[in-house]
Amino acid sequence: MRGLTTAQADDIRKALRTAEQRSGLRFALFLGEPVGGRRHFAERLHAALGEEADDAVVILVDVKGRGLEIVTGEGARRRLSDNACRLTAMSMATAFSVGDVIGGILYGIASLGEAATSRRS
Repeated sequence: MRGLTTAQADDIRKALRTAEQRSGLRFALFLGEPVGGRRHFAERLHAALGEEADDAVVILVDVKGRGLEIVTGEGARRRLSDNACRLTAMSMATAFSVGDVIGGILYGIASLGEAATSRRS
């Protein structure tokens, strides 16, 4: 993860792993500038997960462009409502707006993982 300290990258990896272990979903983060439209790029990243895409959550954070996208596969969507994603995105954006990018990312991963865990079948 370019642009992050080793400790920040480790914290993010640990948060992704924890969310995956607790929820059973695949979590992925892209931190950087998307190529083309932000939503379209996030959807392409999600599709690139292949067979894992159905049960995957991709979080795209474009710090420079001040953008955030959360893409869920069909299986993940059964456990993560649009409202849960929207509320998480709003909280992440609030953290980003005060300069806490890493805190916002860590909160977002944990929040989505928790929401998916609470609806795990």
